[in-house]
Amino acid sequence: MSVHVPAELDRNRALGADWSRWLDRLPGLARELLEEWALTRDGEPMHGFCSLVLPVRTAEAEPAVLKLTFDGDDESEHEALVLQRVAGDGMVRLLRADPRRRALLLERLHTEDLTGLWDLEACEVVAGLYGRLHLPALPQLRTLTSYVDRWLARLEELRGEMPVPPRMVEQALHLGRSLVTDDASTAVVVHGDLHYENVLAADREPWLAIDPKPMNGDAHYEVPPLLWNRWDELAGDLRGGLRRRFHTVVDAAGLDESRARDWTIVRMVVDASWTVDDARAQQRRLTPSERHRLTQCVAIVKAVQD
Repeated sequence: MSVHVPAELDRNRALGADWSRWLDRLPGLARELLEEWALTRDGEPMHGFCSLVLPVRTAEAEPAVLKLTFDGDDESEHEALVLQRVAGDGMVRLLRADPRRRALLLERLHTEDLTGLWDLEACEVVAGLYGRLHLPALPQLRTLTSYVDRWLARLEELRGEMPVPPRMVEQALHLGRSLVTDDASTAVVVHGDLHYENVLAADREPWLAIDPKPMNGDAHYEVPPLLWNRWDELAGDLRGGLRRRFHTVVDAAGLDESRARDWTIVRMVVDASWTVDDARAQQRRLTPSERHRLTQCVAIVKAVQD
């Protein structure tokens, strides 16, 4: 049976030879798994940034999706493990997995996500999932602090080139170093990318999370994606809108406001450094979209501290 790679996913060939090799293998891998797992196609292919998702039906005619993820994506290496441990509690249910081939058979959810809800209502939904998804740390997972350690080292190197207020860079470095040495920063399994589009409507529950990028981390690290996504909706009251989202999540999830603020500052300044680093590596000026991203980062840091 024919399997085609969506054009938007195929554009990732531009990201390097590893991507091209995986994309070349992808149709054959999909056909192989469809046959091995006795699955039949049941809709048009979908995709994320680094995955192909095929609607299918099982041998028992149950609706499901076959997800095939780019094998060079370290962030999703232990997705199957965490889905298995969560066991469908607040997250999509895992039906079968082949971690070596980065293949997952998942229950099929609806295509509706949280972008259709009022943003504060959506923040409450996500916050309500935190306590169910944040399992005790698992020994197989990488730690958030190991990533942050590297990010801060690079931020230190770039500090003179950052078009960000110097006090923010110094603040992020100080807070980040403190958080890295705190055992609470690796106490629970975090989703890593829990934003409005990674929560879908379902039949067995109103909303379920998808697509974890799991690591052992800190629940307070999860907040910032809810601030920078759906940005255009904040026009007219940017500061107030960001603060309302921040406090809604903190209150609904029972988080420590100070710790959530610290992680937000660190995460946004580090994110700004990635933007600068990308342009620097390519020896070019910042693009308009990159300048916009820097503006977002600074605005979020200011808003959560006002």
